[in-house]
Amino acid sequence: MTNSRGTRWGILAWMVCLMGPLSVGVVLAEPPDGFTKPWQEIETLFRQRLQERHVTGGSLMFVQAGQVIGSTIYGMADSETQRKIDAKTIYHWGSITKTLTGIAIMQLRDRDLLSLDDPIIDHLPELSPVQNPYGDLRDITIRHIMSHSAGFRGSSWPWGGNESWHPHEPTRWEQLVAMMPYTKILFKPGSKYSYSNPAIIFLGQVIEQISGDDFEVYMDKNVLKPLEMYRTYYDNSPYHLLPDRSNSYFLQDGKFTTNGLDFDTGITVANGGLNAPLGDMVNYISFLTNPVRGYEILKRSSLEEMWQVQVPIDENGSLKTSMGLSYFILEQNGVRYIGHTGTQKGFHSFFYIEPDTRTAAIFVVNTYEIAHQGGSPTRRLSAEIRDALFEKVFPLFRK
Repeated sequence: MTNSRGTRWGILAWMVCLMGPLSVGVVLAEPPDGFTKPWQEIETLFRQRLQERHVTGGSLMFVQAGQVIGSTIYGMADSETQRKIDAKTIYHWGSITKTLTGIAIMQLRDRDLLSLDDPIIDHLPELSPVQNPYGDLRDITIRHIMSHSAGFRGSSWPWGGNESWHPHEPTRWEQLVAMMPYTKILFKPGSKYSYSNPAIIFLGQVIEQISGDDFEVYMDKNVLKPLEMYRTYYDNSPYHLLPDRSNSYFLQDGKFTTNGLDFDTGITVANGGLNAPLGDMVNYISFLTNPVRGYEILKRSSLEEMWQVQVPIDENGSLKTSMGLSYFILEQNGVRYIGHTGTQKGFHSFFYIEPDTRTAAIFVVNTYEIAHQGGSPTRRLSAEIRDALFEKVFPLFRK
């Protein structure tokens, strides 16, 4: 926001005024001693990097015990109309969607409607033509699916999709079913981690078949509304929320491509269809970080079960990354963070919580820079912000 502490609280009050009652998830809180200076350094880094990388707009927020104690916004939600990012701006969260899908699966498990060790083919016999050179398809379980260790390919489409007339993603379940005879398990299930988007589509289908509801309807009734995420939705925007939806942009070789205010993720909705403003995401984060509430959504023991290591991913210096059940687990110098990233159609985001201190950071930008080699500068930008938060802000809350 600004370098003035007084101005910070004035703007937070403005956020609450814009977003309505405190039930939307934005709660004013005085930060602890020692917070202001490190947070100002993070704000400065955030703004500098977004400006340097020509990001159109973005937001960063820090939450402790369900209360927003640091927040900053930058740039435009729509460059053509010069509509600025504000507290009501609705972003697309991409693969962060997967964590909510995982919660829904755990709800069904807790109601004894499935087991995590059920063979996925018991729920989706359409997978029977899949080729598994490592054994029986019944060896692949829901647990493997949730931990990205089932051996399915990474992309939803098994081919390039580079023609302008190709759809962004499959739009119907039968399209994926038609690909099953051409789908091969790539490694022994459970033996290692390999991120898979189509695998999470399978979870969405399981939710639909067991509940009898469309995926979006089930999620709205059993996850979003109980969390009071009333301005959150999947895919195309409700008419009354479209004015608040952020546009998104690809940047390549200095040229911007505008993606438009809306897009439909089709049958891939369970792995990347979520849209929400920051206030609603605070409600979600508050549920994750509060050990004494939210049992009507999911038992705390079940949530914490999702945060147990299922399969290792890698080690980079002092940072060790593993996969739980729908959540990534980052461990650094004895400290554990739980979170997920999201990248789709020009949006890039992350959230990380430190359960022991009930703290969390949420980051999102509406511009994704594509590089010819060396990985995306946008991913490097977000990793730099994440690492700065791990170094300068999260430690302030440890006793």
